[in-house]
Amino acid sequence: MYKAVSAQEAVKLIKSNDRVYLQAACAAPNILMKAMTERHEELRNVEVCHLHVEGDAPYADPKYKDSFHVNSFFIGKNVRHTLAAGNGSYTPVFLSELPILFKRNFVDLNVAMIHVSVPDKHGYCSLGTTICAVLAAIDNADTVIAQVNPNMPRTHGDGIIHYSEIDVFVEVNEEIPTVQFREPTEVENKISDYIAELIEDRSTLQLGVGAIPNAVLDRLGNHKDLGLHTEMFSDGVIDLILKDVINGNYKAVNPGRALTTFMMGSQRLYDYVDDNPFIEMRSCDYVNDVANIRQNSKMVAINSAIEVDVTGQVCADSMGSKLYSGVGGQIDFIRGATLSEGGKAIIALPSATSKGISRIVPTLRPGAGVVTTRAHVHYVITEYGVAELYGKTIKQRVKALTNIAHPDHRETIERQYFELI
Repeated sequence: MYKAVSAQEAVKLIKSNDRVYLQAACAAPNILMKAMTERHEELRNVEVCHLHVEGDAPYADPKYKDSFHVNSFFIGKNVRHTLAAGNGSYTPVFLSELPILFKRNFVDLNVAMIHVSVPDKHGYCSLGTTICAVLAAIDNADTVIAQVNPNMPRTHGDGIIHYSEIDVFVEVNEEIPTVQFREPTEVENKISDYIAELIEDRSTLQLGVGAIPNAVLDRLGNHKDLGLHTEMFSDGVIDLILKDVINGNYKAVNPGRALTTFMMGSQRLYDYVDDNPFIEMRSCDYVNDVANIRQNSKMVAINSAIEVDVTGQVCADSMGSKLYSGVGGQIDFIRGATLSEGGKAIIALPSATSKGISRIVPTLRPGAGVVTTRAHVHYVITEYGVAELYGKTIKQRVKALTNIAHPDHRETIERQYFELI
């Protein structure tokens, strides 16, 4: 059906000054990434662009700065140091619009490196655990190199491509990276209690992965007829699906299916989604399209923040001027939930850092990026309660957000804000 070559042979197609796109998250083509990096002495000024890739990012080592330059659409821990050192760039973009960068040639791609399942008897491979913008990358790259892995789950939806769309194949037999999440803290459990109280039966959920989303899911066992329309999910949804709590029966978009664009989790998750038609993987320009999200009544979007100022501005991608993560899909879902009939747009965060620094602040730190504006936010939740901001004046917002700040900081926050205006 196809002829495979070694990873070392495949990456010879990459030339100096090329732009290379990598499939993201747990579907990162790690063997190809390593082989590309091994050519560092031959290559110069190769731009490597991607969302977060799970595992090692060897090309991001500062010693290869003359060979590779990182362009991140969502910054992960494994490339954060590279950007901080000036050997990388961050392109802010809504996840819903990332495919547009490739389709309209704002970002021309020379090579796309992807990670697929073994072709079936008809020659079709699955993109497995990550779709995101991969289809747009495949369609617009000059060359597509794929590592073919029997351990990649075959997922249903958009991510089925014919082997003829791939130029070069590299056979691998590697486990898909797994991600384990820590247990929620007492503070995170309290936040999750407040969030769960806002979720009604027949709601459709968007949530990420991590301690708070998993804790929220743990509290939904007695809910009925929930739906899932989310850019990403993890193990926390499995038991709710098996209990028929999440069934998608009242969703307007892809009813009777759980809709997502990528996933991260345990081997149990990958086994569960393998050839499971209930899990529908679609491109991020579909999943994160506000026009689609808003069609689901009672859409609940649950997102996090690094800090929130007392007017409701949300910083989620930087610590002051220090780049940390990315815009991602937060505003896509915040806006979609706002426009949904009965929808709720939620920002959740602990009131203070582990060092006791308030995360509810009079003003955002200098250089901080505003991912979600104060006009978009409905609810901000900390362990001290729920601040409902929609339709509220600035003075009312200051009061509401100060009330859910850590008690040690409330007086200072309110006083400092009014001293500034």
